[in-house]
Amino acid sequence: MKTVNRVDAVLDAALLAGEAPGHPPRLAAAMRHAVFPGGARIRPQLCLAVASACGEGASDIAAASAAAVELLHCASLVHDDLPCFDDADLRRGKPAVHKAFDERLAVLAGDALIVMAFEVLGRGAAAQPQRLSALLRIVGAAVGTPHGISAGQAWECEPALDLAQYQRAKTGALFAGATMAGAAAAGYEPAPWRPLGEGLGEAYQVADDIRDVFGNPDELGKPVGQDAAHQRPNAVHALGLDGAIDRLEALVVAAAESIPLCPGRRALRLRIIEEAQRFLPKKLRRAA
Repeated sequence: MKTVNRVDAVLDAALLAGEAPGHPPRLAAAMRHAVFPGGARIRPQLCLAVASACGEGASDIAAASAAAVELLHCASLVHDDLPCFDDADLRRGKPAVHKAFDERLAVLAGDALIVMAFEVLGRGAAAQPQRLSALLRIVGAAVGTPHGISAGQAWECEPALDLAQYQRAKTGALFAGATMAGAAAAGYEPAPWRPLGEGLGEAYQVADDIRDVFGNPDELGKPVGQDAAHQRPNAVHALGLDGAIDRLEALVVAAAESIPLCPGRRALRLRIIEEAQRFLPKKLRRAA
């Protein structure tokens, strides 16, 4: 919870900076609506957990990297909920941004959150500018093309969908960005941390597929049945419930085993296996 509080403090400060005199108040309100209250903050927690395992979890640059990842995630949710994509009414248990405000402000709020992520990263790296270049490349690649979350969303616009590329980009890219950014913020080579993020991202996508079929919308804070409604691929439809859970568990174990050598490797491995249990609804969790 302490890591969540740290990230939320950076997010709040960034939003306050965008609420200077003369700002468009409804845009600022839409951005805050998109960011607070937050969800599980899985990606920024992962970023900080990696930085901590590498020995620098308490640094300003680590907190800024985690907050930047979360801002990009929030922006993607705002755009994902738009009528041109999922047309979702709810997000995190409250009206989606385009429902609480309007479509124009939702588009602008998502765009502004993307820019804000890079502003946060730049400010947080002021004391260690030598690490900023790597972080900018990592975070930019996680949201852009050819394999970032924008590319992942774009696969839904193609006449033929490449399932592996779709899931790797739409979900795995930002998880990989989180683990690599955590390592880079701590001064470690980021590339060896990609498999951890990609594996957890794929696991989370499988879990999200399971929740979309068996989840409770009141507990999830968003609609269920969206994959069937939009004719999107879903692991439960392909593998069955037991097969999807088996796949999820195998992905988590493989991801945990991929953690590179670092001072906190053992503790990080145990934490990942434990926290991954929370991916599933309680009624579907298996005994350890």
